[in-house]
Amino acid sequence: MLLDYETLRLIWWALLGVLLIGFAVTDGFDMGVAALLPFIAKDDKQRRLVINTVGPVWEGNQVWFILGGGAIFAAWPALYAVSFSGFYFAMMLVLVALIIRPVAFKFRSKRADAKWRTRWDWALSFSGVVPPLVFGVAVGNVLQGVPFHFDDSLRPIYTGSFFALFNPFALLCGLLSVAMLLLHGATYLQLKASGETAQRASRWGRYAALAVVALFAIGGVWIHFINGFEITTAMNTAGPSNPLRKEVVESAGYWLSNFKQTPALWLVPLLGFVGAAMAWLGLRSQRNALSFLGSKLSVAAIITTVGVTMFPMILPSSSHPSHSLTVWDASSSHSTLWIMLIATVLLLPIVLAYTAWVYKVLWGTLSEDDINDDMY
Repeated sequence: MLLDYETLRLIWWALLGVLLIGFAVTDGFDMGVAALLPFIAKDDKQRRLVINTVGPVWEGNQVWFILGGGAIFAAWPALYAVSFSGFYFAMMLVLVALIIRPVAFKFRSKRADAKWRTRWDWALSFSGVVPPLVFGVAVGNVLQGVPFHFDDSLRPIYTGSFFALFNPFALLCGLLSVAMLLLHGATYLQLKASGETAQRASRWGRYAALAVVALFAIGGVWIHFINGFEITTAMNTAGPSNPLRKEVVESAGYWLSNFKQTPALWLVPLLGFVGAAMAWLGLRSQRNALSFLGSKLSVAAIITTVGVTMFPMILPSSSHPSHSLTVWDASSSHSTLWIMLIATVLLLPIVLAYTAWVYKVLWGTLSEDDINDDMY
C-alpha cells in the first residue's frame, strides 16, 4: 500500500472535517432558511417563496450529513460508539427535527387553511433551529471533555446525563452554531429571493453576523479558562488502535498550545471573523455574492478552528482523561482506511459534480410573481 497508517489517519481526520464543513455549508443554509421562515415572511405567498428557494435542494444537501455519519462509523468506530451512545437523547432530538422537516414540506400545502399552514411553518422553524443548537452544544461538551471510560474489553461506558450537556459553555457554543446558520440562511435568501422577503432576510442576517462575531469572541476568551487535555506519553502514531495505551492530563489553557506552537494557525479563527464581517458588509450593501461567500467562509473557519484547537484529540474524557480518543488510537485498521480512501477518491468527485450541476440548473432569483396559486 502506498500510504502508511499515520498518513491515512491524518487524511481521514481531515476528510472528517471536510464532510462536517460540507454538511454545515450546504444543509446549513436550508436549516437557516427554515429557522427564519416565520420571521421574514409575513403572508402565505412570501412563505411559499421562502420554501421554494430551498425546496429543490434540501434533500440533496442532507447527503453530506449521511456521508459524515458514515465516515465516523467506518473510519472512527470508537468515536461513533462513544458519541452516539453518550449523546443518545440529544441525537434523538436531532432525529425528530430531521423527521419533522420533510413531513412539514410535504403536508403544508395539503390544506389552504391559514392555521394549518402556520403550524407547519413553525414546525419547519423548529426543524431548522434544533439540529444546529444540539450540534453546537455537543461541540461545547467535547471541548470540555465527555464523561466516559472503557472497560477491560474496550466497551465504552458513558456516565453523564442528558441535562448536564446543557451547561453554560455548551449553550454558548449552541447559540453560536444557531447564529452561524441563521447568517448562512439569510445570505442565501438574499441571493435567491427578492422584494420585501430579501430585505427582511438582510436585516436578520446582519443581526446574526454581529451575534456570530460576539459569540465567537466570547468563546475564544472562555477557552482560556477551560482545561485542555494534554498527552504526556509518547504516542505510536502508526501502531494499532488502543485508547488505553497512553497517559493524558487536564491542563489549564492547553487548548491554545497548537496556536502557540504554530502561530500561523491564528489565521483560522481570524477567517471566522473576516467571513462574518464580509457577510455583514454584503448584506448591508446588497452584494449578494459577497455575503454568501462570507458566510460560507465563516462557517468553514469556525468548524476548522475547533479541529485545529483539539488536534490530535478527537473526543477527550473528563472522567478518565487517559481513556480519551485521539487521531492515533481511535481509527479503523490500515486496510479499512485505505479501501475507504479509494472509494472516496472515486465517488466524492461524482457527488461534487452532480451537486454543482443541480445548483447550476436551479440558479436564479425567485420573486413573488413566480409563486402561482397552485404552487406550494
